[in-house]
Amino acid sequence: MNESRNLPALRETADVVVLGAGPAGLLLGNLLVAAGIDCVVLERATRSHVQTRARAGFLAPNTVQVLERHGLADGLHRDGRTHGACEFRTARGSFRLDYGALGRGEQHTVYPQQHLVTDLLEHYLDAGGRIRFRTEALRVHDADGPRPYVTIREPDGRSARWDARFVAGCDGRRGAARRSLPHGTARHHHDHGVSWLGLLAEAPPSLDAVGYAVHDRGFAGHMARSPRVTRYYLQCPRGARADAWSEERIWDELDLRIGAVEHGPLHRGPIVERAVVDLTCDVVEPLRHGALLLAGDAASLTAPAAAKGANLAVLEAELLAEALADALVRGDDAALDGYSARALAHIWRAQEFTAWMTGLLHEIPARETSGGSFFHTSLRHARLDSLRTSRAHQDWFAENYVGV
Repeated sequence: MNESRNLPALRETADVVVLGAGPAGLLLGNLLVAAGIDCVVLERATRSHVQTRARAGFLAPNTVQVLERHGLADGLHRDGRTHGACEFRTARGSFRLDYGALGRGEQHTVYPQQHLVTDLLEHYLDAGGRIRFRTEALRVHDADGPRPYVTIREPDGRSARWDARFVAGCDGRRGAARRSLPHGTARHHHDHGVSWLGLLAEAPPSLDAVGYAVHDRGFAGHMARSPRVTRYYLQCPRGARADAWSEERIWDELDLRIGAVEHGPLHRGPIVERAVVDLTCDVVEPLRHGALLLAGDAASLTAPAAAKGANLAVLEAELLAEALADALVRGDDAALDGYSARALAHIWRAQEFTAWMTGLLHEIPARETSGGSFFHTSLRHARLDSLRTSRAHQDWFAENYVGV
């Protein structure tokens, strides 16, 4: 029997309890501490896991500007790399878009998300921020009342609670914040019908651009992460196992789809990480329920085809921090009242472009209607032709590709 369960429940307080130590939660924590607001971040995982879990690494210009504005950009300026080109490869030919010279002339900064999280965490701790790792948030209670609280499970198994004035749910789509939403909250979900085998290879990049290969056997993607590490994606059947293919078969399939015969072989190396990802998206609406506010993946999930997730998380965290500071420091609730509508406007625009990009790159499984697959394939080729030849289309792509 675990004797710790017989001990009295712990009870602690903070003005803002932040659930989740991802980009949204840690940026929010940093901005709240800078504003003199008492907060705590509760994270279920260990510190080591938080700082090493690999995610996307393409930061939009707005994200970089937010980090610069708050003195949080030293790491990405030191180790990040600007990137402004992508290359589309198809059976009908290939073309390159230097999107950094199109639209508004903006580029991405390539900086792995685990490095960004490490930067935000270290800055937060250096500033005196409180964080509890291996602490599982179970539920948010009384969000519509004057004193909400969060029940948690401590690392030793004991129950505890955190009393708060506000709770910021930044703990993903399966976290306590979403589990605590009131009945009737709108949850919009869409399945694009596509799955990827995501791969991380200890191999130098083979292209100096993001590579999008549109092939009859399915999509393949190439994204540089560092001079020694490259992320690849292979479209795979729904329900496929991540370990179903050998490394040799994976590299052969990547060579085939990305066009090694025409463009040269890929640099091969050990595959150190693999996972199957179903391309789905969802949005919660509204993002405020009394004292409970959502940001990051708890607010919305985008399919990874356009790399919008972390960038939306940073944008939402800044909006939410400003709104909470207005409410707690200046007694003005106007920004809190408008937070959901402001954030959702950005979320739906990102969802729209992500859906367009997903349709551009993939052979969607055949519809039940006669000729559906042929129709979609023909539209896809027409869109690629327009993107290759139309400057107006290229400018639209560039603006939406890097924007949130």
